[in-house]
Amino acid sequence: MSEAKKKALIAMSGGVDSSVSALLMQEAGYDCSGVYLHLCGAHLLPDSASENQQAPLDAAAVCEKLEMPFHTFDLTKEFENKVIDYFVSSYEAGETPNPCITCNRHLKFGALLEIAKNLGNDVLVTGHYARVEQDKNSGRWLLKTGLDESKDQSYMLYSLSQKQLAHIRLPLGDKTKEECRLLAEKAGLVNAAKKDSQDICFIPDGDYASFLCRYRGKNPEEGDFLTTDGRICGRHRGQEKYTVGQRRGLHLAMGEPVYVISKDAAANTVTVGPNEALFSSALLADRVNWIKYDAPTQPLFVTVKTRYHQKPIPATAQSLPDGKLLVEFDLPVRAITPGQAVVLYEGEDVVGGGTILSSIPKESL
Repeated sequence: MSEAKKKALIAMSGGVDSSVSALLMQEAGYDCSGVYLHLCGAHLLPDSASENQQAPLDAAAVCEKLEMPFHTFDLTKEFENKVIDYFVSSYEAGETPNPCITCNRHLKFGALLEIAKNLGNDVLVTGHYARVEQDKNSGRWLLKTGLDESKDQSYMLYSLSQKQLAHIRLPLGDKTKEECRLLAEKAGLVNAAKKDSQDICFIPDGDYASFLCRYRGKNPEEGDFLTTDGRICGRHRGQEKYTVGQRRGLHLAMGEPVYVISKDAAANTVTVGPNEALFSSALLADRVNWIKYDAPTQPLFVTVKTRYHQKPIPATAQSLPDGKLLVEFDLPVRAITPGQAVVLYEGEDVVGGGTILSSIPKESL
């Protein structure tokens, strides 16, 4: 089959990025169709979430404009089982999860990739700002950063497998947001000026605590604030309402600024302390996924991100015999948060990553 006749399924979100991805794949000679996934059931959304009703209409309008077939699929049950249940259980365990990474792994590049194959497509396309290339020497598929550093989304895709990377295309990897909006405007797409979504799709108002209450049908359990030496210094309103590094909203009169240092879900305690107590020299991660290599037998000198919007920082990464990942920073790093991802880079290449289990103070190494 010639490249010009290959079929591409475009994951349409209703936003400008996926729409321009469709436009670029058509220009590259692919036979394109669009798909919109219904992920979050209306029963989970606040009444104010009107944008979620507009998104499939915008996706359909773009497909009509580009003369592409348009499909919709209801994956609300899968989304609730794989993403929301994970999100809630992580918060209950004292973690701060990143549900978008989970959704990418299981739904957008998991279930949707199967849908793409079943519909006879050769590749699945999304509007992520990252790049996928095949290494000519090793044959491995590589995930690379987007050339627009301010929009790079490689952090969110670190958990993808070789099988998934082999069948996806990310045409925005060498584009800027401004270029994409200009292309959409030139093509007359209805969403050329549409705002970017900033919040988690099932919590559009950003109120995590209220969502957890609605979903579980109960209020968080109050417990003790502790100082770093174990003294009770107040009462918290539920450990799920706090995250490592938080200062505002603690309502503690300590005589000096204090921050959330750690949480113990089993004991239902939240430990607070001075800013300097937030710095760690290393971290331990599990659920590790390697992309550029198989699990390395020697330490790697890399840069890492421990949260999405962070400049990469120098570190040494080591795969442990039990499959976990030890990352030691060149300089101490602030507010390492269990449940978030740590992603390893060598230049533009994503080496791999994992889910942060715990921070490690310097004296423990």
